[in-house]
Amino acid sequence: MAKARWLLLTFVAAGVLAVPAFAQSGPESDDAAFARAIKLHESGDIEGAIRGYESILAKYPQSVEVRSNLGAAYSKLGRYEDAINQYTQALKIDDKNQTIRFNLALAYYKAAMFIEAADELTRFIAATPEAVPQRTNAVLLLADCNVRLGKYKTVIDSLSPLADADPNNRAVAFLLGSALLSDGRLSRGQQVIDRVFHDEDSAEAHLLLGSTLLLADDGHGAIKEFRRAIELDAKLPTLQAWYGRALMRMGDAASAMTAFAAELQINPNDFDANLFTGVLLRQDKQHDEALRYLTRAIALRPRDQYARYHLAAVYVALARVKDALPLLEGVAKEVPEFSEARVLLASVYYRLNRKQDGDREKAAVQKLTAEKQAKQPGAQTDPPAATKPPDEFKFEERR
Repeated sequence: MAKARWLLLTFVAAGVLAVPAFAQSGPESDDAAFARAIKLHESGDIEGAIRGYESILAKYPQSVEVRSNLGAAYSKLGRYEDAINQYTQALKIDDKNQTIRFNLALAYYKAAMFIEAADELTRFIAATPEAVPQRTNAVLLLADCNVRLGKYKTVIDSLSPLADADPNNRAVAFLLGSALLSDGRLSRGQQVIDRVFHDEDSAEAHLLLGSTLLLADDGHGAIKEFRRAIELDAKLPTLQAWYGRALMRMGDAASAMTAFAAELQINPNDFDANLFTGVLLRQDKQHDEALRYLTRAIALRPRDQYARYHLAAVYVALARVKDALPLLEGVAKEVPEFSEARVLLASVYYRLNRKQDGDREKAAVQKLTAEKQAKQPGAQTDPPAATKPPDEFKFEERR
């Protein structure tokens, strides 16, 4: 089998640049100037094209087409914030222009601003007929954003019909398989993966197999698969983060940090790389550095319980207990069986001289502990081993 190179949703914007018709009262040279800017753009002189577009915008600030092309030029240079600004301004003038909305979503995606990209893609999909080819790309791109944001059930619901209709679609299989594995549906995820990637020696196939093994608690097998994937394509998105998780599971914190750093070089906004880098730094008592990574993780997934717990733990270590309190109260309410969070919450209550609240949390933790001990061996109610923090906090009463 010829090796198929995986291009993970590297969508391109509309291939034909917009050509506006300026007001007839305007000088003919304006059309010529725009034509020259487009020619520079298409020939690869992006900076020259940008100067041309900006010159025209000085006269025609309401030109949607010029702003759209300027946004495309900025995006070509990797100046995504500037591209986003131009696309946003263009949409304020013409909010029904779905091509510009898709390009805005793409700029957000390339800037690793997945929440914003998902919002724009959702709007684009809702306004675009199914017959439009770009809509399928948008659905896949939205699925990729949601995988990165941890919205696995949403991905499964949206991609399952596509997988049934086209079971050999690699992009669909990769994203759906990733979502199923991350959601704990190992059997179904393996079926989807095997159908497309069975016996394939590609980075994508080894990444998916390694993910399956890690989630099945086979750390050694997962590391072997991830290393082979790295040999084939070290820059495959999320690969280094998964490798770091496997190394962390096996107790090799130093190598895990190296893997997470490699992922963050590729994508500074990878959730897992930020979260677990923060966790390892916190465990090493480098709290100020941990704060930076955990804050970024929270920005990516505001409702993630483990990110909130670890950020709260850093706040406590930095004597910022008032900042820790709402995070821990939220986690305790949403995941009452998360005993470590409730231990820390009790400690925070005691530090704030809220003894009655501290006693209540302490009693709740003792009840959880008793219930665990009463269960059959092997039962697990706390976070999975890959994310479970060390039980390092004690109840601390301050009177």
